[in-house]
Amino acid sequence: MRKTQLLWLYSLAVWLAVSCEITKTHMLNERMMKSAVYLSPELAMKPGSVFDKYYYNIDFPTGHIGIKSFNAEVVDEAGVPVSLQDTYLHHWVVIRYYQRIGSEHKNLRSVSELSQQTDFIWVKNNGLCQKIGQYFGLGSETRKTATHVPDPYAIEVGNPNEIPHGYEEKWLVNIHAIDTRGVVDRLGCTECRCSLYNVTINEFGEPISPDYVGGLWCCYDQTQCKVKEGFAHSLRRLYLRYTVKWFDWNESLLPVQIYIFDVTDTWKKSNGHHHCKIEYEISPCDSSAMAANECSDTKKISFDMPRGGYVIYGVAHQHSGGTGAALYRKDGRVICSSIPSYGQGSEAGNEAGYIVGMSTCYPDPGSMKIRDGETLVLESNYSASQKHTGVMGLFYILVAEQVPSQNTILVL
Repeated sequence: MRKTQLLWLYSLAVWLAVSCEITKTHMLNERMMKSAVYLSPELAMKPGSVFDKYYYNIDFPTGHIGIKSFNAEVVDEAGVPVSLQDTYLHHWVVIRYYQRIGSEHKNLRSVSELSQQTDFIWVKNNGLCQKIGQYFGLGSETRKTATHVPDPYAIEVGNPNEIPHGYEEKWLVNIHAIDTRGVVDRLGCTECRCSLYNVTINEFGEPISPDYVGGLWCCYDQTQCKVKEGFAHSLRRLYLRYTVKWFDWNESLLPVQIYIFDVTDTWKKSNGHHHCKIEYEISPCDSSAMAANECSDTKKISFDMPRGGYVIYGVAHQHSGGTGAALYRKDGRVICSSIPSYGQGSEAGNEAGYIVGMSTCYPDPGSMKIRDGETLVLESNYSASQKHTGVMGLFYILVAEQVPSQNTILVL
């Protein structure tokens, strides 16, 4: 009995010592972490107007760093958060790229144009969709969605060994906002219903198919959603305020890879090609389904994960009407699920009818591993009580190749 007690006391002492060291390490981390708040260029908005521009070489931390979080929101000239009921934040995305030193800045309209420039190299995430290459990005849910990368992990950028000779690392932001003050149909404007925008061609001058009733093709930059007759067209100057937290890179940090999946991906094992449509449409259910309280739309796809690892974070992106999304294994075991929360009021961060946050998952270290080549399933669910256009079903995960050892934790 005495030997057992001594072993128990020894184990307790070791656990307390490690716990104290981890606590001290955490305090040290907080002191070492850096943080900066930036403002985007101005968003000039009037009732019904659409802002959808790309800004290059935005303010961003420099050097070889490990990013711990990236948060953003729309604010006015006084720095006051703006309600989604006035200005709907359709999405914001931040993209990493390399620019040839000494080359001229080019104000391009899209990331596809960026890919065609010899002086610019688009550095994409590890996801399977070529069109969805951003490092960071959310939409209306941005204020109440956690983006923190748990210790000892971080998103590594600025590594001089990875930047091609003669280039430098840069960042750009695309902000898509819709001013809904005084519009005749607020939901219709935010869902980019073509009839409300009175457009027949997309931003590239191509004709829009009559079958396309709503989505990104109809609410591009400088288009105008229908406003109530006589409503005052007051100009408003807004900004995307974004906060970045990071560490200077050191050997105790473990890098993670960003993967973004799209439920509209048409991938088939037979051809291996990933074609992501990004958005899709929800048709309203019939009266019998509504009466039986089964009025929902479920869309799912399967795909093979090219390279596995340990999942340390996950979150979905959906639009109004979304009821949640999940990433799971072929046998049905859930890897990560994400559920939207809807606002109940009118103040910024609690706007009724809008998704104001998405739940996130942080699996215990080492508990959720994806195998190389494993088949995964992505499912996106929406309410079908009414028609929805231009909705999305994206899923972001962060994947690490290794889990932290005790030594890794202690030397942070």
